[in-house]
Amino acid sequence: MAARLLMVSLACMGLAAATIFESEIAEWRRNREAALQADGGWLSVAGLFWLHEGANRFGKGSTNDIVLPDGPENAGIIELHGDSVKVTQDGTARDVKHDSADVLKVGRLSLFVIKRGERYGIRLKDPESEYRRAFHGIDYYPASEAYRITAKFVSEPRKVPILNILGQTEDSDCPGYAVFHLHGKEYRLYPIIEEPGDQQLFYIFRDQTTGKETYGAGRFLYSAMPKDGEVVLDFNKAYNPPCAFTPYATCPLPPKENHLAVRIEAGEKKYGH
Repeated sequence: MAARLLMVSLACMGLAAATIFESEIAEWRRNREAALQADGGWLSVAGLFWLHEGANRFGKGSTNDIVLPDGPENAGIIELHGDSVKVTQDGTARDVKHDSADVLKVGRLSLFVIKRGERYGIRLKDPESEYRRAFHGIDYYPASEAYRITAKFVSEPRKVPILNILGQTEDSDCPGYAVFHLHGKEYRLYPIIEEPGDQQLFYIFRDQTTGKETYGAGRFLYSAMPKDGEVVLDFNKAYNPPCAFTPYATCPLPPKENHLAVRIEAGEKKYGH
C-alpha cells in the first residue's frame, strides 16, 4: 500500500512539474507576442532611411529626402556632419544621440537615429504600420523539456565577427562557449555580450530546421550568465529575429561557429512578412 501511495505521489509531482513548465513557456510566448505588438514594438517599424552628409529634409511632402506617411509637408531638417546628428523642428535645433531613446515625434510617428558601421540612418516607427495590422500570431513547436538543456560553459574570451544583413561585420565580445548534448551528440554554441555590463548571454544560431520550418536567417536565444560553470539553454524560447517581422530591421546573422548540424525542434517556427 505504501509503495502504491509513493508511486501516486511521484506521478503527481511529475505532473505538477510538467504543468509548471508548460505554464512558464505559455506565459513567455504571450509576453513575446505582446512585446511585438506593443506601441514601439518591432511590428511598428515601418521605414529605414540612410542619412547623407549635410542636410536631410523630412516630412510628408514628396520632395523631402525622407518622405513620411504622416505629419506636416515639411517637418524639419536632420543634419549629419561626421559623427554629429542635429535635428531642427519648429525653429529649434538640438543634438540627437544614436541608438538611444532619443526620439523625434512627427504626427503619429516616432523617428530614431541609428548607427550601423559607419552609416547613420533614421528608423521610423508607425503605430499604424501594415506589419502591425497584419500580424497573425506565431507558430511554435510543442513545448518540450527535452530542449531545456543544462550545458557546461567553458570560459574562453575572444572576439567573434558578426555579420549583419547589410553586409557589415563587427567584432563582438564572446566570453566562451556552451557545450551541450542532444540526441547523443555534442554541440557548441558561442554567445556574445551585446553591451558591457549585460547580465545575459546572447546566442545567434542556425540549425537543420533553418530555412525549412524555421526562419531562414536563423534564430536568437538568451541565457543567464554562467553559474557554477553551467548555463541553461532553453530552446523553447528560441525566437525569430526582428527581420522576420519587418524588412526595416538590421539583424545580425549566425557566426559560422553557431551553425548546428542538428534539428532544434523547439521554439518559434517561420514567420514571413
